[in-house]
Amino acid sequence: MKPGIHPDYHKVVFQDSATGYKFISGSTKNTEETIKWEDGNTYPLIRVEISCDSHPFYTGRQKFTQADGRVDRFNKKYGFTNK
Repeated sequence: MKPGIHPDYHKVVFQDSATGYKFISGSTKNTEETIKWEDGNTYPLIRVEISCDSHPFYTGRQKFTQADGRVDRFNKKYGFTNK
């Protein structure tokens, strides 16, 4: 790596604004807001709108916009049953 062209990599706390879930990770993002973590140290705080705690894929609360597929629609249209 060339010196002086890469941003500083440091630990930050990410907080999900929907659920309040917090986790610590490395990032190059800077912020003025700080938070005291469980280890007693103070870290920059970055608020995120969605994380693994609130994302439908990870929580299992996924919304299915189309419940049935093409085969099921064909079978309903022409009166076939799945036996």
